[in-house]
Amino acid sequence: MKRSKQTTKKRSGLRRRWVQNTFCVILALGMVCVLAVTASFAAYYYSNMESDMRYRAKTTTDFFADYLDQNYSDFYQSCMTYAQTFEDRNRIELQFINRQGRIVASSYGNWAGLPPQTSEIQEAINTRSIRSFVGKDPATGERIIAVSSPMIYSNGEVIGVLRYVTATRLVNRQIFYVSLVSFGVLAVVLAAVIFSGDYYIRSVMKPVTEITEKAKRIASGSYGAQIQTRYSDEIGELADTINDLSAKISQNEKMQTEFISQLSHELRTPLTAITGWSETLLADDTLDPQTRQGMKIISREAKRLTEMVVDLLDFTRMQDGRMTLSVEPTDIRSEFEETVYMYGSRLEQEGIRLEYLENDDDIPVIPCDGKRLRQVFLNILDNAAKHGGSGKRIEASMTCENGQVVVRIRDYGPGIPPDEIPLVKKKFYKGSSSVRGTGIGLAVSDEIVEMHGGTLTLENAPGGGTLVTVRLPVSQ
Repeated sequence: MKRSKQTTKKRSGLRRRWVQNTFCVILALGMVCVLAVTASFAAYYYSNMESDMRYRAKTTTDFFADYLDQNYSDFYQSCMTYAQTFEDRNRIELQFINRQGRIVASSYGNWAGLPPQTSEIQEAINTRSIRSFVGKDPATGERIIAVSSPMIYSNGEVIGVLRYVTATRLVNRQIFYVSLVSFGVLAVVLAAVIFSGDYYIRSVMKPVTEITEKAKRIASGSYGAQIQTRYSDEIGELADTINDLSAKISQNEKMQTEFISQLSHELRTPLTAITGWSETLLADDTLDPQTRQGMKIISREAKRLTEMVVDLLDFTRMQDGRMTLSVEPTDIRSEFEETVYMYGSRLEQEGIRLEYLENDDDIPVIPCDGKRLRQVFLNILDNAAKHGGSGKRIEASMTCENGQVVVRIRDYGPGIPPDEIPLVKKKFYKGSSSVRGTGIGLAVSDEIVEMHGGTLTLENAPGGGTLVTVRLPVSQ
């Protein structure tokens, strides 16, 4: 479920970027194309309608030129007759208008409407040529196309205009349909783009997710792990590069582990000899104070080096998977208390007070490796003394909570920088601390606790200092 959520989140991130960088551009271009098509069809329809009406106006004016030598009465009667027999009256209105702008005949009937107020009528009279008008009728507010052609009497006088006028509702409806079809085509194209884009994102995300998961495993310590890929493109090249990197890291890690193991074994023998002879010499009561002090320093440093060698050997066993537990029923409280009291006397010499917070909890005997857990307790106490010794106080306690044995060790030092808390258990990590050490004690301790089915956590305690908590199951 977690993997599915992470994959979905990554895919949504890629989809968001794809929408921003590609889909929005396609949508914008599509909208421009739809508007351009709609505008082109609108211009085409309006132009054709205007041209048709201009042609009608010219043809009809030429036809009536034969009647312009009649008297006014006969002429107007001819206009009325022609208007009444006009065949396209359902689409276009034919009007005969006098110089005063009044309708004298109309295909809709005599005086079918108010006197028209469009500008092309007077322009046709003044210029003695055909004029057009496209826009809202001032009288009705309806959008129209009107064409007016001057009617010139035989004496050269303009006696009125012949006017064709029609509403643009039908044309606008046609333009709307064209626009609707264009938007429908755009929607189909966008749907195809979305489908293909989503398919492409999925096809990229699947191998990328597999590579990411393997890369995380390699980063977490599974050196040598290989990514199986069937792709021969850039993704396949990336997988091959990570595989080469994993193999080289695994080889270097193996060489490093072998070197540490050999070095630790080589150091162990002389350190054992140094520790033994220093203790033998310290047993001599004839040593002068200065020599005895020097021998104590040698003994203490030899023991410290021996502990480091033990940690290094355990680290190599942990790396090779050779670390094992000798599990048997153990009085874990007794092991912990002995460790605290033994280490407490050592800390007294450094001016650090180790307090054991006793309680009445019934701590059961648990199946564990007592020797290994004692090593864990010593490592934690040693870290508390090294990094939190400036607080001059360390507290240790053991309780039984919810079927778990819980060990808490707290120092009153400066604590751990928040950004270093997730890293302190990693091998060789020392962070910003200037204290001497290998940086593997906590890594080994964490491994031992996990092998017992427990957890080891570090956090900054309220009021300052560091709190280390070890939780061990009562039964395994």
